[in-house]
Amino acid sequence: MYYNKVCVELFSYTLPEEVVTSLELESRLFPLYSRLGLSEGRLELLTGISERRVWSAGVSPGQQSAITARKLIEVSGVDPEVIGALVHGSVCRDYLEPATACGVHCQLGLPELGYVYDISNACLGILSGMIQVANMIELGQIRAGIVVGTESSRSLMEATVKHLNSDLTLTRKSIKSAFASLTIGSGSAAVLLVHEDISRTGNKLRGGVIRARTKFCDLCRSKTDQSGGDLMNPLMDTDSEVLMHEGVAVASDAFEDFLREMDWKREDIGRVFCHQVGKTHQQLLLEKLRLPNELNFSTLEYLGNTGSVALPTATAIGLESDVVEAGSKIALLGIGSGINSIMLGISYEG
Repeated sequence: MYYNKVCVELFSYTLPEEVVTSLELESRLFPLYSRLGLSEGRLELLTGISERRVWSAGVSPGQQSAITARKLIEVSGVDPEVIGALVHGSVCRDYLEPATACGVHCQLGLPELGYVYDISNACLGILSGMIQVANMIELGQIRAGIVVGTESSRSLMEATVKHLNSDLTLTRKSIKSAFASLTIGSGSAAVLLVHEDISRTGNKLRGGVIRARTKFCDLCRSKTDQSGGDLMNPLMDTDSEVLMHEGVAVASDAFEDFLREMDWKREDIGRVFCHQVGKTHQQLLLEKLRLPNELNFSTLEYLGNTGSVALPTATAIGLESDVVEAGSKIALLGIGSGINSIMLGISYEG
C-alpha cells in the first residue's frame, strides 16, 4: 500500500502511576512458587521485564482514552473541527455496545459529521486503525483522524494470580500457558493522522504491508469474549514458545515485502519500533530481520507488554526522547496474535 497525502502528525501516550514489579508479582504467587519449588526472579530473567503498570481500580478504557486523545489534540494544535474520524483500537473496551469510541468522541466534543467506531485486532488494533484513517484521508473523505486505545491489565493479572494459586492440579508444565499473562501491563496511546495540507510536521506515511497466517489463530486466545474494564475476569491461554517462533516467521516474510513495497534497503532505516513482548522475542525478531539491535527502541523492561498500545507508546516515547534524527526513515513493525503482521513506513522530518 502507498500513501501520497497522509502525515502521521503526532503520537501521544499516558501511563498509570501504580507500578507492579516482577518481584512483587512473584510474591503474590508465593503459594504456587512454594508448591512447585520455583525460585523468585525467574519472571524477570525469562522476559526482561522488571515492572509493569496498572490503572487504578474503576478506571475505564474509554475514560483514559479520552484523556490521551485530548492531550494529543492540545499538543498538536489541530482544529478539532477538522477531525473526521475517531477510532478506538484497543483490546479492552468499556462495553460490548455501544462502541467505546462513541464515549470518547462525546467526551472530546468532536464534530457530529465523523466516523466513530471500534476496531479489534489484538495487538494490532492501533496500527489497523491507522491504515483505515489513512485510507480515508488519501481518498479525500476526511482531513484528519485519531486512533486511540487503552489497555487495562489489572483484571487479567489478578485473575491469573488467583487461578495459579488456587488450582492445585497445575504443574510446572501446565502453568506455561498462563505465563504470558504475567507480562501484561497497562497503558494508553493515540496517534493523529492528517492531510499533508494541514500538517505542521511533514512526517509522511509512505505506506506499508500486511500479512496474515491464520492457521495459527489458536496460539493465543482468551477463554471467552471479554468486554474490558472491571467487569472482565479473563484468563488467557498462550503457547508462548510456538507463538514467538511463528510470529517472527510471519514478520520475516512481511519485512521482505515491506522493503520491496517501500523501495527501502535495510541500511536506509534509521529507527524501528516493534511490538513489546519480551527480550527473547525482541532478539529473535531483530536477528531474523537482519537488523542491528541499536536500531530498535525498547520499553518492555519497564512497561511490559501493553498490547495494542505497546508499539505506539514506544514510538511516542522514542520521538519524545529524540532518538530519531530528522530526515530518517522509521519502520513500525507490528505482530499480533492471529497471527497477523502490519508494517508501516514513515519519513520523519522532526
